[in-house]
Amino acid sequence: MGKKKNDKTNEKSGFKTLLLSVLLSSPGPLVLGIGLTVGRSSTQLADFTRRTAELLAIISSFVVYVITNKEGFDKDVKRKIECRSNAFVGVIMCVSGISMVIVTLFFKSGNKGNVAPAFVIALFGAITNTLFWRRYTKLHVEFGNAVLGVQAKLYGAKSIVDTCITLTLLMVAVMPGSRISLYVDIVGSLFVSGYMIRSGILTVRENMKSLSKQT
Repeated sequence: MGKKKNDKTNEKSGFKTLLLSVLLSSPGPLVLGIGLTVGRSSTQLADFTRRTAELLAIISSFVVYVITNKEGFDKDVKRKIECRSNAFVGVIMCVSGISMVIVTLFFKSGNKGNVAPAFVIALFGAITNTLFWRRYTKLHVEFGNAVLGVQAKLYGAKSIVDTCITLTLLMVAVMPGSRISLYVDIVGSLFVSGYMIRSGILTVRENMKSLSKQT
């Protein structure tokens, strides 16, 4: 009886955290999309692409978590679905990183415009994602759920990336049109891309390896 109660508590904690992740992540792409009408930083555009892809991954994880944590759900099937879902999150991270590289190398613009909306989103994201990273890490250590574990990795990457983007856009805002801000903008965007691709590859590799052991 006590174990069943703990399982229910664990499920509710994970559900609430994932739902909050979806709700807080949803406005980001919309605000950044609107911000692109006034700002044309490659880092800003790359961040829009990244957040849109990550939102899809978070929603996917939320749906999988709800389905696989139903009472009586087969444990072996659950592990396989979780591994596939986590691998999908890794693929999304890779796709996001690759698209950012393409945007950075081929998107040409002169005046970067107003990057303030993107800066505010990135700053808020750096703070929020760090809190979520700590929360998911704690939940994963306590409950051992694979979906929560991969979300901890995703949010760890997101917090580092948002910190980098915040500093990059601050430089662009402080020194608009300068050669220094141009280089910082490009380097910042490529750093974000590289980190997301690396994190995605490690996530996919780990979950595909786990999946192969189950078959």
